Amino acid sequence: MGYAMVVNEAGGAGLFKKQDTKMGRPRKGQLVVKHTAIGLNFIDVYQRSGLYPAPGGYPAILGCEAAGEVIGIGAGTQGFRLGDRVAYTIPGGNYCSDRIIAADRVVKIPKGVSDAVAAGAMLKGLTAHYLIHDCYKPKKGDTVLVHAAAGGVGLIVGQWLAALGITSIGTAGGTAKCKLAKEAGYTHVIDYKKDDFVAKIQRLTKKQGVAAVYDSVGKDTYPGSLEVLSDFGTFVSFGQSSGPATDFKLADLSAHGSLFAIRPTLFHYIATSKELTRRSRQLFKMIGEGKIKIQINQTYPLKDVAKAHRDLEGRKTTGQTILIP
Repeated sequence: MGYAMVVNEAGGAGLFKKQDTKMGRPRKGQLVVKHTAIGLNFIDVYQRSGLYPAPGGYPAILGCEAAGEVIGIGAGTQGFRLGDRVAYTIPGGNYCSDRIIAADRVVKIPKGVSDAVAAGAMLKGLTAHYLIHDCYKPKKGDTVLVHAAAGGVGLIVGQWLAALGITSIGTAGGTAKCKLAKEAGYTHVIDYKKDDFVAKIQRLTKKQGVAAVYDSVGKDTYPGSLEVLSDFGTFVSFGQSSGPATDFKLADLSAHGSLFAIRPTLFHYIATSKELTRRSRQLFKMIGEGKIKIQINQTYPLKDVAKAHRDLEGRKTTGQTILIP
């Protein structure tokens, strides 16, 4: 008998309840995966709180990335064996001890990459990949800004930009988080609790601004993000940890220099098995070569997911957080 952590309605972290689950049989094209590690992400908080709809509605099992062992294979399913270590990211359904999942949504974990690292890398690492390869691909000579530089995505983006030789500016809150961001490879780090990031960036860039801003914070940062962009710069909004930018207007783009703006989501970029596999291989290659280190700074038992959510919302976490069934 397995179990899942379930929320029956949108609201606070205290709504999580442990619920026994019974596994059915996998069909053709499906696998049974026994989870060994589950990644925690801000999108989980959005879905729990009701800011974003929970996939499939309520009651809901949340969670968007996990790793584990293949313990069952549907008849006729090709490409996997019992015991394979696999990882995946899909919208919801992962806060559980085991589950059935479509085989074309799963990638094998290469040797040298632990289950915990894979679980903490899938959503955040693939997000970092599409941000800097598709939304705005920095070129030599560019300077770019990344908000929440000490967060899960931010630390990976910083390392990837450093490997590409891109000048980067990261913002983070507090000395400890700024230190983490600097260690991740950011050229400059701004403590937004002490400094006005707009004024600081204008000084750093000699009022030239940045080519792109990768902004997962939203309400608190987006006005300044637009202000620091150079003419024809790109505003990439991929999250809203401080709340949505409800007063954003298209006219804001022309007012700040004929800017471009994009509001992407990962699952459009990995909609096909081919794209999922291609991007995952590039990510695991960077990890395997040591160019990207997945920093797992917090672990919690899955049954304590409510505390993990509270700590994430309270900005008490850095890097990746892993839940252990």
